[in-house]
Amino acid sequence: MAIYVDRGTRVLVCGMTGREGSFHTQQMIEYGTQVVAGVTPGKGGTEHLGRPIFDTVEDAVQATGANAAILFVPPAFAADSVLECQAAGLGFVSLITEGVPVQDMLRVHARLKETGRTTLLGGNCPGIITPGQCKMGIMPGHIFAPGPVGMVSRSGTLTYEIVWELTRAGLGQTTCVGIGGDPLPGLRFIEVLEKFNADPETKVVVMVGEIGGTDEEVGAAYIKAHMTKPVVSFISGRTAPPGKRMGHAGAIISGGKGTPQSKVAALTDAGVPVADKSSDIPGLVQAALDRLAVAR
Repeated sequence: MAIYVDRGTRVLVCGMTGREGSFHTQQMIEYGTQVVAGVTPGKGGTEHLGRPIFDTVEDAVQATGANAAILFVPPAFAADSVLECQAAGLGFVSLITEGVPVQDMLRVHARLKETGRTTLLGGNCPGIITPGQCKMGIMPGHIFAPGPVGMVSRSGTLTYEIVWELTRAGLGQTTCVGIGGDPLPGLRFIEVLEKFNADPETKVVVMVGEIGGTDEEVGAAYIKAHMTKPVVSFISGRTAPPGKRMGHAGAIISGGKGTPQSKVAALTDAGVPVADKSSDIPGLVQAALDRLAVAR
């Protein structure tokens, strides 16, 4: 199984005809993702990359049966694009766009919570991939392989680095979810952990966090109280000098929370081994799988 997306996911791309949309849509199509349409206002009735273009999400959904969307739209239009997808009844939306105003995201979250029918991933995220089935994002598909390891990460580039280490070690992945580093993301660690916990094909979960915010501490509390599967972790930024401004908008430390040290302490208290180096992750995953095999 997989979480959120699989080979049956029918994807439409908002902003497909732009530079970034064109490049990454082509990559998704070549990977085997079912990209069924694009949406660019004013270009309805045309084709791009062999797919029909529509003026609105509603038109695209009605014509193609799309059930998910990935968004490559400018920050000023991102919130309206998400809400257009929600209004059209799409169940999953991946917002790649960086720099969406926080006030816009507050409006999006309020509307999504009110309706409860659309799951948002992002913004400022690399997307999601279920290896061999569906790639809805900007990640390099060739480094992923099917297997028993679920991954959820705030960092795109760390996701790629650790996945490549896992794949080279023969440890494939069920689904990899990049939740992004914005202050107000859609999916957070806790929701993704819950999905992996319920997925019978996911045997071990890798959780990759970074400096700032409290999502890792919240995730650690969920792991301690509810997680029945082993989790291993890596926290970046542990050598960041005090007072140094970091890159992600969500990298905010306040009241002693959000430091790498507080995240490591919370995860350790939850029984989660935290790797000192990203290259240590495959060994920790294999050890967890070995313990499961012995228990069986």
